[in-house]
Amino acid sequence: MWLLDKFLQKAIKRGRMIVTDYDGKEYSYGPGNDDGNGDYPPEVGGRPGPIRIRLTSKKAAAHIARYPQCGAGEAFMWGWLVVEEPHDIRDMILFVTMNAKKLGDASLKPKGPFRKALQKTIAKLDGINLRSSARKNAEHTYNLTRELYERFLDEDRQYTMAYYREENPRQTTLEQAQMDKKAHLAAKLYLKSPEDNGGVPMKVLDIGCGWGGFAMYLHEMYGCEVLGVALAPDQIAFCRERAEAAGVADKVKFELMDYRDVTGEFDRISSVGLLEHVGTVHYPQFFAHTNRLLKRDGVMVSHCCGRSGPPGFTDAWTRKYIFPGGYIPALSELVSQSEQFKWQVTDVEAMRFHYSWTLEEWYKRTVMHQEEITEMYDETFYRMWLFYLAGAEQSFRNGTMVNWQVQYVKDRAAIPMTREYIEEESARLRARGKIPSWRFDPALQEAAE
Repeated sequence: MWLLDKFLQKAIKRGRMIVTDYDGKEYSYGPGNDDGNGDYPPEVGGRPGPIRIRLTSKKAAAHIARYPQCGAGEAFMWGWLVVEEPHDIRDMILFVTMNAKKLGDASLKPKGPFRKALQKTIAKLDGINLRSSARKNAEHTYNLTRELYERFLDEDRQYTMAYYREENPRQTTLEQAQMDKKAHLAAKLYLKSPEDNGGVPMKVLDIGCGWGGFAMYLHEMYGCEVLGVALAPDQIAFCRERAEAAGVADKVKFELMDYRDVTGEFDRISSVGLLEHVGTVHYPQFFAHTNRLLKRDGVMVSHCCGRSGPPGFTDAWTRKYIFPGGYIPALSELVSQSEQFKWQVTDVEAMRFHYSWTLEEWYKRTVMHQEEITEMYDETFYRMWLFYLAGAEQSFRNGTMVNWQVQYVKDRAAIPMTREYIEEESARLRARGKIPSWRFDPALQEAAE
């Protein structure tokens, strides 16, 4: 316990945490507060009172301290670490990382030049996504049961950041925020309807199409023809079912295909939540191939998780359990790599806190469906999923993670000279895609029906 005790004494500077070791001995950390909210800092947004943690295994403290990137997550998954009510694992993670804002930058990084070099080498090797490994990695992440994603995503199954426009994000439903995200991205694609394009529908390639929501949205709003590609069989099967049910399967097509195998020519290319899975070693291949696929006057927009600082590496726990082969890029990597293949970057937006609110809502919905998810898998999986969502939330709330939206063109004349068109088009689309609030209030819904 001495190593974990040493770390927590240094880390907890506000509020109070009480840890009970497997042998019943208690350790207290932090000074408590005099802010009227007990021992729990109000900016974390949790319940007042000290956070109490119980270690149920003799191995727990050493495992957490010796393996800082995986230890706490694994201890929680295995039931070695229990957060006592009224708090939960999300409270604990946000509490610790709020206390030590540089926890992810310093305390959890490998110490010593050899360990740092080894970690970077492992991360780079893990980021090599050949066609065979890319499909395997995609299936690991996205081929979980449909029922799991139905339990915590919005109605459209958007498994990427939602866009919260209100000053208080809790005033916006996840469904509306995801609809607003689609409008914001679509506006940056600068699409034209057939009427504004000489009677010809634009052709759009949606790389990493997920559950098909964005592709369906683009066709609905612009009448364009969309090809969505992804590597998870169940996702593509679901996408095709959606298109068939909507009667647009001839206009919105989905293929189980690696983007590197796509041929043809497209007016627009979108990639939402894709570049995190490409791997830095494959960025040249990505930018070279998409450049070949896009028409001269075309536009490409990429939305991905990103780091606000310099290049780094994916933490070991996420690589091992959630996104094998994944890497969150720095802006410098996205820009410098694209420049080599004659792309021009025409718009960059850093979305800072939006994903933290998205992940908070996903976490809450996961907790709501604990019984069903546990029945689908088991308690270990359920706890793993909670730790993943809470850990990701803290990275976007207290850490240095952002979302990058980057617009690329081949011809600088492909878009208007000023960016007002983005907000104007986004507003037009939002007006069309406004979700009535009664849909999420049972009383109002009953009255409407």
